[in-house]
Amino acid sequence: MNGREREAAAAAMLRECRRLLTVRGSTILHEATEGAGEIAAWQRYPAGEVYDAASHAQYFYHCHSASAERVPGSEHGHFHLFLRADGIPAGITPLVLPELAVANAPVPPQSAPLKRGDRDEVVHLVAIAIDRRGEPVRLFTTNRWVTGETWYCADDVIRMLDRFQVTGDMPSALLNRWLGAVVRLFQPEIAVLLRKRDKTVTDWRWRRRANVFEDPRLEITSSFAIDLDARLAMAKDAAAEPAFKLAAHGQRRLSRGIPSAWRRALRWPPA
Repeated sequence: MNGREREAAAAAMLRECRRLLTVRGSTILHEATEGAGEIAAWQRYPAGEVYDAASHAQYFYHCHSASAERVPGSEHGHFHLFLRADGIPAGITPLVLPELAVANAPVPPQSAPLKRGDRDEVVHLVAIAIDRRGEPVRLFTTNRWVTGETWYCADDVIRMLDRFQVTGDMPSALLNRWLGAVVRLFQPEIAVLLRKRDKTVTDWRWRRRANVFEDPRLEITSSFAIDLDARLAMAKDAAAEPAFKLAAHGQRRLSRGIPSAWRRALRWPPA
């Protein structure tokens, strides 16, 4: 399946998820929290997190404030999406830097996922922020300390994105399909975020001369707002250019290569 076919299939899945949510009178937030009336800050939903033993994909949802989203349309909370070691493609190895090898180095408070599978290593793929309506509003990446992940370079993590697939009905088969479809639809954009993540970390490391991966001053390493309605509309246009095909050549050149409709949909440039 090529990129266009992948996006078309993902868009179709997301439209079907919307239809089913409307029939149920539900939202993605409701599905993630299993209808919890009060959503507690920092509590993970669903209880015990979600792990697929076949793909080794894992995720949870949480918010940072019990009073999240006072402004309509703003972020309520976010999903953290992971791939555990047993699901990583063969031949991919973690990044090795001197500061990562320091034993017993002080580490800021982490929000690591629960251990699942046989190995400790886990990769944070991306975070998907949603508003109270359950609509995705932002994609972002984080520094290593945030989730206690094992650090892989961007191009290797990009290779892992197709492996984020969660089957089964815990906590909701609809939610699991929705998350997988969001990753597939926005895969080109996530790739750019991951490369920008690496650039942010590298620039910070050289400027600060510090252990960047455990530096609490650097939490969000790349981010941009998204508009799902606009992205679904663009998926219908077979002639649309991949939004970020020039990502490796820098944001200025990239911006010139993005059609204006894509920039509006992605609220370009990223934060």
